[in-house]
Amino acid sequence: MKVVAASDRAALSGLLDGAWTAPAGVVTEVTQILDGVRGRGDAAIVEYARRFDDETFDRSKLRVPIPMADGARALVSPEVASGLELAKERIERFHRRQRQPDVAYVEEDGTRYSFARTPLRSVAVYASRTQAAAAVLTAAVPAKIAGVSRIIVLTPPAPGGVLPAVLFACTLCGVDELYAVGGVQAVGAAAFGSDSIVRVEKIVGRGGMRTTEAKRQVYGRCGIDTFAGATELFVIADDGANSEYVVGELLAAAELPGVRRLGVLSESRPLLEAVGQLIDTLDVRTVERNEFVGEAIAEHCRLIEVSDRDELFDLVNRLAPAYCSLQVRDPSRYVERIYAAGAIFVGDMTPVASEYLAGVSSVVPTAGSARFASALSLSDFTRTFSIVENSVERTANDAASIAALAEFDGLPHHAQTARMRFGS
Repeated sequence: MKVVAASDRAALSGLLDGAWTAPAGVVTEVTQILDGVRGRGDAAIVEYARRFDDETFDRSKLRVPIPMADGARALVSPEVASGLELAKERIERFHRRQRQPDVAYVEEDGTRYSFARTPLRSVAVYASRTQAAAAVLTAAVPAKIAGVSRIIVLTPPAPGGVLPAVLFACTLCGVDELYAVGGVQAVGAAAFGSDSIVRVEKIVGRGGMRTTEAKRQVYGRCGIDTFAGATELFVIADDGANSEYVVGELLAAAELPGVRRLGVLSESRPLLEAVGQLIDTLDVRTVERNEFVGEAIAEHCRLIEVSDRDELFDLVNRLAPAYCSLQVRDPSRYVERIYAAGAIFVGDMTPVASEYLAGVSSVVPTAGSARFASALSLSDFTRTFSIVENSVERTANDAASIAALAEFDGLPHHAQTARMRFGS
């Protein structure tokens, strides 16, 4: 695999598109499925489930009972159960520290101000087949901490209903409702509702291209977290980095379906060449799910040589990756200059797979949207609003200025609401 210069914009064109876009055919297909769910509800959900997931699917399989904790734990191996329990504990610790008190204060003239936070009433967590149980934990746990009163999980059908680990994760988090429905039809059911599923206020969770496009199309009908689609990763490495660790991170990202952006950024050409040689000699047939690994590495990975750190930071912030792996000697000096990334994993001893147990969110913005969007956090499960209560003194003092500004904007009735309170 060859090394390209950061200045070679032609070589990097596929990486720098910088916006969520789906092919026209996908947009049309998603629109048709959403229209079907909105118009025909359960009947459409069952039709699409039979087409995409399970030929024998019927309405009786849509709602999945959530078992008691002991019964659900027995469905998975002790090692997996312990891992999910540890992950839940760390997610709770990380997100409880994000809670902030409401703001309330009184000015000297008696005017009262408040900034209040209230939990959303209902949230749908979408958990695709890939890392489904972890997806439930990373969204449902902070939703519970925020005080959301109704949490539903939507996940594609599997033999016997849904994946056993998803059942266990739902019991751990206290999920209220679980449905065996995936893809675009799941997003439509959450946004529009159906005979069996009551619509929600917000949809969160990571999915593939069609699911992410569906979230884009229903935004406004309900809230969404971010464009959390396929995984993407850029490794920033210096001349002291371990090339095997670097390639290991690329392989890990590449084994997830739908990945479209992978790369290594470095000032060290020898390091990039060493990484390229490892990739060229790699036998992807020895890697599980090699159909994803081989395609992603060959088609979507770039080894990028930067001339200096200024060029490096300019490029990485333009790329705005979902995941950034920092394999450098002085990571703190890098972290302070990276402002557009969904999640940063620092140092040789922090594989991105640490996400399983780190407690941080796995729902991060993709396709360069980290420039303006953020990873899922506790604030995604609350709404905020301001409260103003003027004192008589405040309105008396401000009335003339309010009226002048409103008149300037051509809004005489706005102006009158201030004047009328004092008989003018």
